[in-house]
Amino acid sequence: MNLMVKITHATGPIARRIAQTGIIPIWGVVRHRGRRSGRTYATPIALRPTPDGFVLPLPWGEGTDWCRNLRAAGGGVVQWSGTEYEVTAPQVIDTAAALPAFVPAMRPIVRLLGIKKFLRVSRALVGGDIGTLTERTA
Repeated sequence: MNLMVKITHATGPIARRIAQTGIIPIWGVVRHRGRRSGRTYATPIALRPTPDGFVLPLPWGEGTDWCRNLRAAGGGVVQWSGTEYEVTAPQVIDTAAALPAFVPAMRPIVRLLGIKKFLRVSRALVGGDIGTLTERTA
């Protein structure tokens, strides 16, 4: 197991608790079901809201378990800013397609980090829809 994986496993529970609070606007939690195990997982992630869903950076690529699980299931749940959103239609996109989800001040940081792939998910349409998510963060 490499060092980054060890650090991620060690800090995951703390990061998940912080992400669930909504204190840090760029953090959320994605809940997904294992493709083989059927087990439910909650993974802390960075994300950006879009008018119809979220863009989730894939710094370790599209082979991460949470990304593969969301794609296999056709969606899952994103908990962000204290609210849970059912999400569907996961689609891997490139940096050019993802950048509009980031405010102009964050775009150079995204490029500097060298993240090449992102997962775009759509909010499932439900009664009493909450409106535009992008108004809630800068």
